[in-house]
Order: sequence, then structure tokens, then C-alpha cells
Amino acid sequence: MDKFDRIYALHKLLSVARYPVPRSRIEQTLECKRVTVSRIVNYMRDFLGAPIEYDPKANGYLYKGEVELAYELPGLWFTAQELQALVAINKVINDLQPGLLEEQLRPFYKRIDALLQRQQLGRGEAPQRIRILTMGARSGGNAFQAVAEAVLQRKQIIIDYHSRSDDQLTQRTLSPQRVVHYRDNWYLDAYCHYRNQLRTFSIDRIKQIELLNQHSTDIDEQQLNAYYADAYGIFSGQAEHSAVLHFSATVARWVADEIWHPQQQGRFLENGEYELILPYGNASELLMDILKYGPEVKVIEPKALKRAVIQRLTDTLGKY
Repeated sequence: MDKFDRIYALHKLLSVARYPVPRSRIEQTLECKRVTVSRIVNYMRDFLGAPIEYDPKANGYLYKGEVELAYELPGLWFTAQELQALVAINKVINDLQPGLLEEQLRPFYKRIDALLQRQQLGRGEAPQRIRILTMGARSGGNAFQAVAEAVLQRKQIIIDYHSRSDDQLTQRTLSPQRVVHYRDNWYLDAYCHYRNQLRTFSIDRIKQIELLNQHSTDIDEQQLNAYYADAYGIFSGQAEHSAVLHFSATVARWVADEIWHPQQQGRFLENGEYELILPYGNASELLMDILKYGPEVKVIEPKALKRAVIQRLTDTLGKY
């Protein structure tokens, strides 16, 4: 633990303490001896203006003053681990959506660069040591910033939306609820005033967007979770069916560790296969996930889902 980590650690101790923190506890937390604790305390008093007071009876230290005027360290203060985590997060963000927060975070990361150099942590290693593989990712388009702004400011928006399914361009007035990153792509959960119901929109299909001064219609979080987590996949809704899938022993251990749905149920069968049961409404996305396992999975129930898989396989075979 270096000097800056010890300053940060001591501040965390004193900022939540109502009574003097014993010197022995400080030495243990800061991983140093008494003389080093004294140097840290003096530095914080003299150069950072910390109102540290020594209590001889308790042989400990305490921030003096009113709770309402609690002392805070000036500028940005992070431990070495926190700085490295921030660099990793920045790498993940840039890989998921290049340039997404570049302008907003540029001043912030200049400061982080300086801190990293001072602590000799070497930010330059992160891009080479963190690898994010995406598959099927689509560009977030130009609407992401405006969508995020509307969500956070709780403002309604008007969008021109180009649907892939029917190749139609429609205009919608939406009350944005949440931005979702799902399977390497960005979506908007919103209340659609045109349909008078909750819907999910691919942000990359928003061609035009206008932020309105009207406050969004707020949907209770419990209602949002019930709607979007009830059925399988990103385009949720009411779960009307329950799929029963049997995976071969070859892939059973992999599937057993996967989360397909928050309400899924799974168990190993006596023959080594794995049974997965999960709710679904629209079968489109579930079908794609079933088909990717090919002969390693069999639909047991319901019959409609089984017929849909057979039809897809038959149509595929017909191509060859």
C-alpha cells in the first residue's frame, strides 16, 4: 500500500467514525507503523486541510467539526485497484460502443492518466491486456446519446423508427424507461403512446429523434420487471407457454451453467442429459437458441414449439 492508498484508507476510516479511531486499528488498516501514520496525518493536515484531531485518552484520531460539514478529499482520489478497474471499464465501454462516452470522459481520464503515472501503474497496458469479443453487434447509430439523455432526464421523445420485421417507417411518441445492452446490442424499453403499451426498440433503428419538454409516463419498476423478465428474450411480454428442453450429456454441463431466464428450472436426468424448463411468449428468439445446439437438444414440450423446430429444420434441409 503506497502513500496515496493510505491517505484514501485513512479518510474512509475517519469519515464514518463517530468516535476516535484507535491508532492500533489505523496501523492495521494502513499496513504500516506508528511513525508512518503520523506522517500521513501531518500531510493530510498541512497539505489537504484535513481537520484531523488527536484524542490522547482514546489514543486515536477523529475528524472534528459538524457532521453536516463533513470533510472530503480534494479532487479525485482512488486506490490503485479502483484506478485499474476504471481503466478496464473504459476499455469495455469503448469496445462495446466506440466513442460512446469519449467526449464526456476525456477530462476525467486525463486526470486518471496523471494518477496512474504517479502511482506507476501504467494505463497503457490495459488495451493490450483486455479483449472483448463481440458477435453480431450492430452500430448504436446516432440516436444513443439522445436516448440516454431522455432516459436520465425522464423526458418523452418522438422517434422515426424503421422496423426490420416489416420494413416500415413509423413515428412514435415514447416515454423512455430503460436502456438495455443485450447480446452486444443496445435497446430501449419504453412506453409507446401509439400502441398504449410497453415496447422494446432497437436503438440502431431510430432514424430521427426529438426530445420533448413533456415528462415521461413513469412505469412502476415492479411492473417493468414483470413485463420484461416474464418471458424469454429481449422482446418480452406475457409468458404464455413453458418450454421443456432436454440437452444431451455432451453439452449438459455447459447448459447447466447458463442463465437462459431468471425463472428457469433445471436438473440432471439419470441418463446424463440436462432438462431445462423456462417460460416464453414469442418463440422467435427461443427457436434460434434451440437450433444453435443442433442434434444436442430436443424439445419435449409444448407440441407447438416442437413443430416449429421441425419446420425450421425441414426448411433448412430443403435449401440443400
